[in-house]
Amino acid sequence: MKLESDLFDKIRTRKGTRPAAAPQTRICEADGCQEPAPHRAPKGREAEGEYFWFCLEHVRAYNKAYNYFAGLDDSAIQSFQKADIVGHRPTWRMGSNARDGETQRPTGRSKFGWTGKADDPFDLFGEGFRARPPEEPRRTVRNMERKSLATLGLDDTAGPDEVKARYKTLVKRHHPDANGGDRSLEDKLREVIQAYSYLKSVGFC
Repeated sequence: MKLESDLFDKIRTRKGTRPAAAPQTRICEADGCQEPAPHRAPKGREAEGEYFWFCLEHVRAYNKAYNYFAGLDDSAIQSFQKADIVGHRPTWRMGSNARDGETQRPTGRSKFGWTGKADDPFDLFGEGFRARPPEEPRRTVRNMERKSLATLGLDDTAGPDEVKARYKTLVKRHHPDANGGDRSLEDKLREVIQAYSYLKSVGFC
C-alpha cells in the first residue's frame, strides 16, 4: 500500500489533544462558608448513602456533634441494635416451622402426617423410631387396560371413581344430542364406550 493512498486520509487522527475540563470544586455546605469541601459526612438515619460536603473545619464540628440515633427513645434504639445483629433481616426461632406448636391428634398423626419420629423400616435404631406402615400392593395394569385408560384421557394411576367420572363427562361431551345432532363425533363416542366397557369387564371399575 502506498502512503499516498486515499485510505490514509480516513484514518488520520487529529493533531493535539483536547484540553481537560477543569475539575469542579465543591463549596462547603455550612452556612456562610465558601471554602472548598473535599470531605463528606453522612446525612444520618433514613438517608443512608447520602452525604453533606464540608471543609475540614466544619466536617470536624459536624462529626463531633453527629448522633445517628437522634430523635429515638431508648426502646427504639435497643430494637434497632438488636435487629442490626442480623442485618435487619427477618429471623425465626431455631426449630420452629409450620408444624411447631401443632396439637397432637387422637390418631397419633398430625395434620401434616408428622409424628415427631423418623422412619426406621429396618429397625436400625431400636425403639423410639416409628416404622413406616407397609404400602398396599397395587394392581398390575395390563396393556389393553392402559390403552383403554388413554382413550378416556387417563393414566394407569387413575382409580375406579375417576374412571367413572371421566366416562360420564366424555359421553355427555360427544353425544349427538349435546352437539345439535352432529354425528361427526360418534366414532369417538363409540371408542369411549368400548374402552369403559372393557375396563368394567375386567373389574377395573
